[in-house]
Amino acid sequence: MAGAVFSMFGCSAEDRASAAEVTAEPGRILIAYYSYSGNTRFAAEQIQKATGGELFEIKPVTPYPADYNACVDQAKKEIAAGVKPELAEKVKEFGKYEVIFVGTPNWWSTMAPPVLAFLSSYEFSGKTVIPFVTHGGGGMARCETDMRKAVPKAKFGKGRAFSGGSIRHSGDAITNWANETVTVRK
Repeated sequence: MAGAVFSMFGCSAEDRASAAEVTAEPGRILIAYYSYSGNTRFAAEQIQKATGGELFEIKPVTPYPADYNACVDQAKKEIAAGVKPELAEKVKEFGKYEVIFVGTPNWWSTMAPPVLAFLSSYEFSGKTVIPFVTHGGGGMARCETDMRKAVPKAKFGKGRAFSGGSIRHSGDAITNWANETVTVRK
């Protein structure tokens, strides 16, 4: 019956991994993130400290404009068009990772285009994706839903959204969430 309840919400028991089911050694955990303002980078660094996983910054070949309004204009157009910008680097030995934290700012209720490009660049079958989002008031919005669409063969752990305005004071909350979400085998 529980599976039926989960199915009504588009999430089966098989693709929603509980915290108790997500375990990995530090060398099998990747924290991949895109950060424009530094907020998502801060969250990723806190997750890295909590898990011992490897950090990977998702960077487009052509960076977004430093001018905020120009960035907004470009990002809105890219999101509307489904653009997946070319990325500057690839993860070495992607296959060795079992758990992948994926961080993004919430841009117009979805993930930033470089994160979509990252998710489209690898095979996620058998891997557990754990989304984390920084935002200015929009919470998770469609970020996790859109990640699930981008990597339908992945399992998903318990995602979390963090307010960008208070991120520098959220280190303990990020650490507690990471520790509740994945059990790190030493």
